[in-house]
Amino acid sequence: MPHTLTSLRDHFLISMPHLHDETFTQTVVYICDHSEYGAMGIVVNRPSGIRLCDLLSHLELEDNTGLWSERPVFNGGPVRDDRGFVLHRTEPQQQWLSSHPINDEISLTTSLDILEAIARREGPDTFLVALGYAGWGPEQLEQEMCDNLWLSCPANSDILFHLPLEDRLQAAAATLGINLNLLPAHAGHA
Repeated sequence: MPHTLTSLRDHFLISMPHLHDETFTQTVVYICDHSEYGAMGIVVNRPSGIRLCDLLSHLELEDNTGLWSERPVFNGGPVRDDRGFVLHRTEPQQQWLSSHPINDEISLTTSLDILEAIARREGPDTFLVALGYAGWGPEQLEQEMCDNLWLSCPANSDILFHLPLEDRLQAAAATLGINLNLLPAHAGHA
């Protein structure tokens, strides 16, 4: 029997303490799309070890980002980890070749033109760059939710873009009134 679950688009997935998959342990995933065909999201609290200036240099783009150049590039997930994804505030005056609106305020762009604009400081002011994404096939995320591997909550742009990355997991859980440190490290069903 198929699981029914409201779309988690524009929500955070918060990994439960008993989720021991090294790819997703202690992660917050921002869900960009969720339908009967599956789900796609970006891990927003795991730095890749690459800085924005390193990525721009690799792409042979002149870096005029100033203080932004030290920003981390996130490890967005295990799928297509050679491809860049930019989560950013939607700005009506800025159009990108491959941009997917998630809500009225946030878009996901995968085209190089946004990185070129960021390098020139002509891109969005509020953004994060990730390599790769997290993906789930049809019914897979619904099953993982039933298995208590994730909590979900509506996304919050302050957590997504402004909070230090090491605080994002607890802050997302706190929006539900939950302290993850008080949860058991094993799965259970009530």
